[in-house]
Amino acid sequence: MHISSLLPLSLLLGSLSPAGAIPVAESAIDALQGRHDGYHYGSDLASRGFSDVKIVARDGPEFWMESIKHQGISPMGPSEYTVFRNVKDFGAKGDGVTDDTEAINNAISSGTRCGQGCFSSTTTPAVVYFPSGSYVISAPIFDYYNTIIIGNPNSLPVIKASSGFKGGYLIDGDPYFSADPNWPATTVFWRQVRNFVLDTTAVAAGTQISGIHWPTAQATSLQNIVFQLSADQGTEHQGIFCESGSAGFAGDLVFNGGKIGAALGNQQFTMRNLTFNNAVTAISHFWNWGWTYQGITINNCQLGIDISTGGSEQQSVGSITLFDSSFANTPVAIKSAKTDSSAPQTAGSIILENVALDNVGVVVEGPNGTVLAGSPGSSVIAAWGQGNQYTPTGPTKVAGDITPVSRPAGLLDGQMYYQRSKPQYESLSASSFSSVRDGGAKGDGTTDDTAALQSVIDSAAGSGKVVYMDAGVYKVTNTLKIPANSKIVGEAYPVIMSSGDFFNNMDSPKPVIQVGQAGDQGQVELSDLILSTQGPQAGAILIQWNIASPSAPAGLWDVHARVGGFAGSQQTTAQCAKTTDSSDVNKNCIAAYMLMHVTPSASNLYMENCWLWVSDHDVDVQTEADGGQITLYSGRGLNVESTEGNIWLSGTSVEHSSLYQYQFASTKNVYMGQIQTETAYYQPNPNALTPFTPNTAIHDPEFASSCSGSTGNCALGWGLRVVDSTDLYVYGAGLYSFFNNYDATCSAYGGPQNCQNSIFSIEGASEISVYNLNVLGSKSLVDQDGKSLASYSDNIGVFTNNIAYFTTK
Repeated sequence: MHISSLLPLSLLLGSLSPAGAIPVAESAIDALQGRHDGYHYGSDLASRGFSDVKIVARDGPEFWMESIKHQGISPMGPSEYTVFRNVKDFGAKGDGVTDDTEAINNAISSGTRCGQGCFSSTTTPAVVYFPSGSYVISAPIFDYYNTIIIGNPNSLPVIKASSGFKGGYLIDGDPYFSADPNWPATTVFWRQVRNFVLDTTAVAAGTQISGIHWPTAQATSLQNIVFQLSADQGTEHQGIFCESGSAGFAGDLVFNGGKIGAALGNQQFTMRNLTFNNAVTAISHFWNWGWTYQGITINNCQLGIDISTGGSEQQSVGSITLFDSSFANTPVAIKSAKTDSSAPQTAGSIILENVALDNVGVVVEGPNGTVLAGSPGSSVIAAWGQGNQYTPTGPTKVAGDITPVSRPAGLLDGQMYYQRSKPQYESLSASSFSSVRDGGAKGDGTTDDTAALQSVIDSAAGSGKVVYMDAGVYKVTNTLKIPANSKIVGEAYPVIMSSGDFFNNMDSPKPVIQVGQAGDQGQVELSDLILSTQGPQAGAILIQWNIASPSAPAGLWDVHARVGGFAGSQQTTAQCAKTTDSSDVNKNCIAAYMLMHVTPSASNLYMENCWLWVSDHDVDVQTEADGGQITLYSGRGLNVESTEGNIWLSGTSVEHSSLYQYQFASTKNVYMGQIQTETAYYQPNPNALTPFTPNTAIHDPEFASSCSGSTGNCALGWGLRVVDSTDLYVYGAGLYSFFNNYDATCSAYGGPQNCQNSIFSIEGASEISVYNLNVLGSKSLVDQDGKSLASYSDNIGVFTNNIAYFTTK
């Protein structure tokens, strides 16, 4: 249950003045055609105006998902429930002529699913698949809870609005059936849309329309989508409209034309590998706390990124971090409302690092004129910042050059940070996959599937096949061992759920899945999976990662921990309803020992859009009521002890463990993009030391020294703890402490910010740099060796409190 910022509707829906279209550069087209080969542009593009461009769907190679046997189940859902749905099985034609609206909506809604009026649900997941084709729609496609919408990545299907389209969005991820969205945006989890062209060009340019409405929270993603929008004079088209939420990740998106490519408001977000061509404004922010942009390309737009909403007296945008990016032929790259006297004082914080410019007149424009000038030619900004700076003392106000971080070579691909999109195995046939249900696993949430799963995993690793984990809930009573060179992909977020006494001894913790043994080398890829526990599991380590991957980074994409709070977990409101009595620790609600452990032998690990969550509410409660709040205990979040390091965390979140959320101990060479944490809502009743005893062997905090002589709320879980480590670089962070014993008074805007004394600790570490640190509910924003370096009162922001640039140097 996350806290939302509320803005006036007029502010959310405001937009920029239209401007004429500008032809897109030929080099940009070359890049686009190289990136998306499942569709093609009309011929002779460069010699004609961009508004004449046509996207033509074409048949391409079949995707394995079309012919693989679909036998996934939802054991907690309705009987005879169907998980996988091909829209053509529901009557969609994809012929570019037939109106496919009803057929597509039927494919999504079929069965007793979580749609209008449903608060949330894990029991009716669905994969809705689009073969290649051009799907004409005359009204919005309504997304449902826990739904993955996938197009053929070998030949991107086009979803095209008809000329008479009625409605605001081609895909509506959270409909306004009433004055409010159907689902509270901060609780919209486990949702994806990938591999599409969203085309609004048949709709009159002056009509307001967006490709997708996407107010979502954690474990959601947009991937591999082209937004084809009108570039005609006076266009009102938008690509993404996101006005609220607590997300999230989006990557590999292209926006062509439009008044605004992406209109955005959300607590925090990571966006990677986005290209904007020929928009009036590429990105317009309504509000945010922190936003990280990696690998953003903006070509031929009138304005690149607008963060001026609210004006100087009431800025609503907290911060943006932009790196390994470029602007070309764009008069103003960034428009800001920040001045020396603007309010709130740290709002509008900007960090730029390794940003290339080509024919950009103004890089940063403020309300009083140019803050950072550009030039007609080409140049590169090494590092520049606007906001409060700590080096490590402060604050000092900066609006100028800063020292860029010393990027370790092991984290780079060329001169930029390594990045890799989620593999979809496009070139493989269905015969290259091994189904776990074919191998005897039931996935019914009751049968012990340990032996069957292990057999399929071992066999696939030996034969070079990809393990296909059909939708289901797979109960395991012993550790699943994932050998080197394994690849596992899930259908509709299948759940691996630990259960039984083997995992219930906190004095002898055991991994639920163990990736490699100490000393093993090889590459492992896991995607679209959920790791969970059932009942008391005080010794469960959900993921233990041991493997070193020297040849190429191993990876996890959309691999999530979900501890308790769902049907079948035996830790819902019926068993673990919230309690405000510190003496009442229900042993049946001790849910996990640790969410993920990257051990000293591991190295070269890439994680993207992974959410490690101890549930704060019952996701399968049917009414909002009190949110179905529950009290669960997990000892530790993500513990990274890799000796060699080379760890990439892109758009990850860790929430609600007792001792810490992120911990880095005796490691090095770590990149983090917009990490996000929440302190356990029940703390300080009890505090972080209950019910888990600190274990010095894995560098647990013991709090005795750090809390010596302290008053207030000291022994609470760290959001981010760095111990005896070096070369850690954080490109955006949101460390939040919303509650004291479920009371949010301590984090109220303008309030005491005393939910806990400190939330970010650096101990015996060096070469630690953080861009745009956003903290809520903590009196201290950062501590080094037990001493607070920054007070919230010196760094008041839009809702969180912000430091634009912190370094231990």
